[in-house]
Amino acid sequence: MIGRPFLIAASLLLSTAVSAAPTRAPEPELRALMKQAIESATSFDDPALAEIWLSDMSARIARHAPKAMPDVAVRLRFLRLLHAEATRAGVSPELVLATIDVESRFERFAVSSVGALGYMQIMPFWIEEIGKPGDNLFHTPTNLRMGCTILKFYLGKEKNNYIKALARYNGSIGKPDYPYLVLDRLVKRWSR
Repeated sequence: MIGRPFLIAASLLLSTAVSAAPTRAPEPELRALMKQAIESATSFDDPALAEIWLSDMSARIARHAPKAMPDVAVRLRFLRLLHAEATRAGVSPELVLATIDVESRFERFAVSSVGALGYMQIMPFWIEEIGKPGDNLFHTPTNLRMGCTILKFYLGKEKNNYIKALARYNGSIGKPDYPYLVLDRLVKRWSR
């Protein structure tokens, strides 16, 4: 038999879920942006999954980094590219989002105190290592491609040990603060 406290809690949860639903249809401009993002998202096997992921992650960026990416069209282009680069490299897109969240808070032109640049805080020496002359680390596709490639390399080198791989990515080997922060963001903000 189901107890009264359970029924009260269930009805509160249901009423909250219903009231959180959109109260009107999406604006035509937003609908067009989503349609364009879904159609050009080639790294997804299913357009419905693309729509769910892009919409969900766009809302999360808006919530956690509203000043960095206030425009929905910019967020959708960024997320489509991020998903494609992470998938190409064989890295979880959500891990890349958590890394960017910690590294730059989604600031495209972020510069660290040691000179790391862009979303994924790539050190300029990487251009000589894996880039080509003229590469710009503030160029989103270049930054994401290099960051995902570097992250995948360290994951492989550390046999998918996220703590060790993230420490290598950040240059903080032996100091677990950074890896734990990224993993905390992964779990609390970017995982489903």
